[in-house]
Amino acid sequence: MSATRPSMQELIRRRRRAGLVGRGTERAAFRTNFDVPPDDERHRFLFHVHGNAGVGKTFLVRELEQVARENGALTAYVDESAGSVPEAMSAISGQFAGQGRRCKELDRMLATHRERRHEAQAALPDPTGADPEGGPSAGGLAVARAGLLGLGMVPGVGALAPVLDADRLAQGADRLRAGLGARLRNHDDAQLVLSPERVLTPVLLNELSDAASAAPWIVLFFDTYERTGPLLDAWLHDVMTGDRYGALPATVVVVTAGRSPFDTARWGAFTDFMTDMPLEPFTEVETRSLLAGRGVVAEPVVEEVLRLTGGLPVLVSTLAESRPAGPDDVGDPSATAVERFLRWEHDPVRKAAALACALPRWLDGDVLRSVVDGADDRLDELYEWLRNMPFVTERGDRMQYHDVVRAPMLRLQRGRFPRAWAERQRRLADVFRGWREETEAGRGPDELWQDENWRELRLAESYHSLCTDRSGALTAVLRDLVRACAAGDAVAGRWARLLTDAGQDAGREPVARWADSLTRSLTEGGTAALLSLLLRRAGLEAPVRALAHAVRGSRLRHNGAYAEALAEYDRALALDPGLARAYRSRAMTHGSLDDYDAALADIDRALALNPDDARSHAIRGDFLRTVKRYDDALRALDEAIRLDPATDFAWGSRGALRLGRGDPHGALADLNQALELTPDYPWALARRARVWRALGEPARQRADLDRALAVHPDSAWILCERGDALRVRGHDTEALADYDRALALDPEYASAYASRGVSLAGLGRHDEALADLDRALELSPEYEWARRQRESLSVRR
Repeated sequence: MSATRPSMQELIRRRRRAGLVGRGTERAAFRTNFDVPPDDERHRFLFHVHGNAGVGKTFLVRELEQVARENGALTAYVDESAGSVPEAMSAISGQFAGQGRRCKELDRMLATHRERRHEAQAALPDPTGADPEGGPSAGGLAVARAGLLGLGMVPGVGALAPVLDADRLAQGADRLRAGLGARLRNHDDAQLVLSPERVLTPVLLNELSDAASAAPWIVLFFDTYERTGPLLDAWLHDVMTGDRYGALPATVVVVTAGRSPFDTARWGAFTDFMTDMPLEPFTEVETRSLLAGRGVVAEPVVEEVLRLTGGLPVLVSTLAESRPAGPDDVGDPSATAVERFLRWEHDPVRKAAALACALPRWLDGDVLRSVVDGADDRLDELYEWLRNMPFVTERGDRMQYHDVVRAPMLRLQRGRFPRAWAERQRRLADVFRGWREETEAGRGPDELWQDENWRELRLAESYHSLCTDRSGALTAVLRDLVRACAAGDAVAGRWARLLTDAGQDAGREPVARWADSLTRSLTEGGTAALLSLLLRRAGLEAPVRALAHAVRGSRLRHNGAYAEALAEYDRALALDPGLARAYRSRAMTHGSLDDYDAALADIDRALALNPDDARSHAIRGDFLRTVKRYDDALRALDEAIRLDPATDFAWGSRGALRLGRGDPHGALADLNQALELTPDYPWALARRARVWRALGEPARQRADLDRALAVHPDSAWILCERGDALRVRGHDTEALADYDRALALDPEYASAYASRGVSLAGLGRHDEALADLDRALELSPEYEWARRQRESLSVRR
């Protein structure tokens, strides 16, 4: 028994850990929850910590994490450094790995998502399911007018509703739905159109289920929820309360912490399963207890700490660290808590380091070395001292000041020492610029903007440039925002937050006004709206305006607004006729509209400007394959593979080409290579399933289709493919289930009606079979296979 119970000394050490004065009720409630099994109605699945800045939310969350680990839990902590749902998943996976639990499948899919997201392609339309007149179907129109926009498949289009009419949205929804069902050229298209969380979340839940078999509890902490909540709250609610993504293990406990109270509008029905933890400032008793624990007992000093801090734990702890001993340490009654902390810190080197290290938004040993003057022999000591200060939080291998302490330190330096402030900001901007340039090594802009380390250095350089009021700094940041939009909403959000921070910290009103406008545009309309604002007001030079139009066109294209996208590409090319990116994106849009002559003309222009772009060669090869120019297609795909053997799309398209030309073994080799590069590539899996059918391998055919559906469960095309595989094996009842699901996803899918009609006939349900075959021919009058099946059924009757 003694081996399992902590000693008195260990219990005392636990109670003395920094920041543990107070919050005993909250810690006890959280600890007790591990003694209550999940099926007991007293068990709580969610804890929400909330309170004002400086009240100690992060300290409490970190203590709750320690409590969870003491109870054998696997834990993960997510804060504002995660700018999207995939980034939150990446943080969870990385921290699980640090505790000995690898999430191999999730890591692999996250890596694929990161590599492909910038180059994801629009889906091509389905010739068997699209409206032959080119207009929206009745079903698509109803969906658009209901605001669902293609069965929820088009994230962010709602923000464009004021500028796109319902008919256009409906047509885009129909085309996207048909394109995904018919082509799904790569996994990234599915991720971008369906949103990555729809694909990644089931994988995360599978990893959590596997982990739950080895750990008694899993606890996920989401801190700074006032910033992460807008990105994560709806997703987290779906994960915890709905069946959309799959089952969440009952031994998962979630802790959220932010400034706002519990959102009853969204979570109101969950109140019986959660615990609300509102945090108030320390009481006088708690404040005195913390000070006494640090040796601060002189009554005049205690009274002054009470007055200065208002009981905010971060300030109480900060002042206690200086251990003021007597009345002589109590000075100007108008001083702030931070000024008093600096006065009570008697080591001038530490005092100077504390102020200097408040300047950067994040801190590591190299940054500290660049901002602290004349203390080279004490850098390690200063780093450890700062690291253990209560106002400093560790974020991985970096440190970050608490806003409640950092903000007044910045105001103090900017107000009292404006020249020193400007000089230090210039020095930091130059330091980060030098580090950024070291990482570039001749790489192009597209590659650099996909590099997280490069982006962090660029952000830091830009922040300090804005704080110096350096000429051209704001224009440079607005120019960077265009590239940030191309890299995705999460990256664009970080650049908007950069402007917010610089405007506040440096007191620069023009920067703050831009920050407000950009943040509002991004929140209300995504990157398309943000780019519109930049194009209207930023005064960008022509090449940057061209890029902004091209990027905005891509956002519209991914949302199915093809006409608007084409207009944006035209504007881009009018400004910069040499912008290969715009030609390539316009080619993909023409392909989505079945205009392959225009698509090929544009992709040829893109290649004339950038002849070594493997992706463009692959796109050209697939267009040529689609129009049955097989020899030309093969040459283009061969060239794409020669230029970049890691282009999975080229291997997959060449495999489909070889299968179409009667070479199943060559097709199998190519599709195997595509799947070696990207194992979760649903289009290649479905195409390889056709190869297995040609080779007489029904079990392998079914296995590949099952895998494809596991990756992309909402693909009408893959469901129809699996239904066909079941039907030809005589499993008509099972096939009907797949056809029914396909038609629920896409009510205008002619191929699914025809196939379902044949299965219904096989089950003797001839009237229903005729109705389905008639519907297939109504949707696609040139559908010869459906016509033959109907004629055959009529003869048999």
